[in-house]
Amino acid sequence: MKEEQQVRNPKGLLISLCAVMMMSVMNGTMFNIAVPDIAKTYQLMPSEVSWVMTGYIMVYAVGALTYGKLADYYPYRTLITFGLSIFCAGSLFGFFAQNYGMVLLARVIQAVGGAMIPALVFLAPIRYFPNERGKVLGIVSSVMAFASGVGPIAGGFIAGFLDWRYLFLTSAMIIITLPFLRKNLPQEESKKGYIDYVGAALIAGVISTLMLGITLGITWLFLFTVLFFVLNLWRMKAIDEPFIPAHLFKSNQYRATIITSFLGVVCLFGMMFMLPIMFRDAYGLGTMMIGLVLFPGALSAALMGQKGGNLVDSKGNTFVLYMALGLLGTGFVVLSTLVGAHPYIVSAAIIIAYMSFPLVQASSADILANILHKNETGVGMGVFNLLNFVSGALSGALIGKALDVFNPNQPFNWLGFEGTTAVYSNIFLAFSLIILLGFLQFRMNFYKKEHTYAQKKPASL
Repeated sequence: MKEEQQVRNPKGLLISLCAVMMMSVMNGTMFNIAVPDIAKTYQLMPSEVSWVMTGYIMVYAVGALTYGKLADYYPYRTLITFGLSIFCAGSLFGFFAQNYGMVLLARVIQAVGGAMIPALVFLAPIRYFPNERGKVLGIVSSVMAFASGVGPIAGGFIAGFLDWRYLFLTSAMIIITLPFLRKNLPQEESKKGYIDYVGAALIAGVISTLMLGITLGITWLFLFTVLFFVLNLWRMKAIDEPFIPAHLFKSNQYRATIITSFLGVVCLFGMMFMLPIMFRDAYGLGTMMIGLVLFPGALSAALMGQKGGNLVDSKGNTFVLYMALGLLGTGFVVLSTLVGAHPYIVSAAIIIAYMSFPLVQASSADILANILHKNETGVGMGVFNLLNFVSGALSGALIGKALDVFNPNQPFNWLGFEGTTAVYSNIFLAFSLIILLGFLQFRMNFYKKEHTYAQKKPASL
């Protein structure tokens, strides 16, 4: 409660957090649209231009975990000032880039600064809004989902009417949120603590080789992933304060929650990755029309977020997670059945799955906040954010490979449409089975303590 009183204007802080999250997520999704234009400008092969996204995601994922760890010791105002300043500098550098190498460097600089945003935005509700933590997490998650849907529309508009370089200039506008964040964040002192930089480097090795192997399809890199992983396990046992405490993963509750969240986000990101491809290849829709068809889903996620957050506070985090998984599984079954129908019908069906995005994020984050010790909230939530980004790379790579290899005419879902959409129907059906798996493993790990755990709240509540 003491930390909440330090916030001069809680509403202003929440608005600032949502604004910076909105612009950060849009930065990532806008550049998805611009990749073909960048390739055309510099006459690049697909494997070459893919580094615009691959390099960004790789640095972003490792950075999100690192900032989460740093947040356990350094004031949020210091970290957010550093992160946004670096991000803005990278954006301006990209706008004036003269060659492809400079564009890649700009994206890496952006990622170094931007990785701070999800780490701190998901930690701020836990630290500063203990009485309304679920509600605030729901709002933040809904903004994230909404920005994921709006980003491609905004990116297509800017790149189409101006030039893809203006995406960098648009991203640089994020700096306008910094004065408001600094004004509303409380003054805090740095805490003494040891940071295991060797362990951080080993974790970076695990994540970078894993993501490069996934996104670029270079299988021998997984050997280095295993090597870095083994070295990291050794490091975690060899010192007293490793970068990621080993006992985090010894908790059945923590492990079950991040696994369930990971499986849910894999399917959600997989859906977001696949739908534009499906509407382009199977329906023949243009970029702007695809954005409009997807927009109702993004809007539904935004509207659901606040209500879902209130449910977390009133009904309990596990109740909302079960509800989210039920909605998500149902939505994928409906999509598996209706893919092949008129685009507007599919657009309506997408709403069922899309609206669960903020529910999964908010309920999982709230459960983790209850599990984690105060001094380990940063790194614990950092692992949560890290897995979210890895899930995006993993789902995109696997779905891309599935679309390349499989071309069935008959869907496994006997109610589904035959023809070119059959492969998409099968993938949605597979998503529903993954969600069922996540539900069962979560239920199994929480069954005995579910009632008492769901009621666990801070004393101030």
